[in-house]
Amino acid sequence: MKKIAAVIAVSLLVTACASTSTKENSAQATAGTGGGLGNGLNQTNVDTRSLADQLQALKAQSVYFDYDSSSVKPEYKQVVANQANFAKSHNTDIVTVAGNCDERGSSEYNLALGDRRAYAVSQALKLLGVPAGQLKTVSFGEEKPRLTCHEEKCWKENRRVDFDHKLNP
Repeated sequence: MKKIAAVIAVSLLVTACASTSTKENSAQATAGTGGGLGNGLNQTNVDTRSLADQLQALKAQSVYFDYDSSSVKPEYKQVVANQANFAKSHNTDIVTVAGNCDERGSSEYNLALGDRRAYAVSQALKLLGVPAGQLKTVSFGEEKPRLTCHEEKCWKENRRVDFDHKLNP
């Protein structure tokens, strides 16, 4: 259900981003210059509300992992690309990439696994052109579960990387 909501939010955001006020930006948005969030836009022609909406949609996206894994699965490449496109188009943006785990395993192990997950996503962002100076990684291990039941449906939601964008003036 959350994935469907995230897809809808991203679709709405991409549609909103594609409708810009200048012919130049419209041409860039339709020219296929990489797609994703923020394409063809800069900070001067995005009002505060739409920027806040973009940030909220980005925060709603997560990258999920298999049990005991820190490999970014192919189905999350677009999520990473969306995050990268926004960060690259806002050079004052600092992206915190937060690794999380399910409750299984020791606290020390889960902190290390969360760190590996955050690092893997951070590396993917760098490969897409996000400068290292715009990225921070943190591991919360098992400390910030999204769901708290003790079965696979909850564990699956807790094995993730979340994104937090902070735009500095």
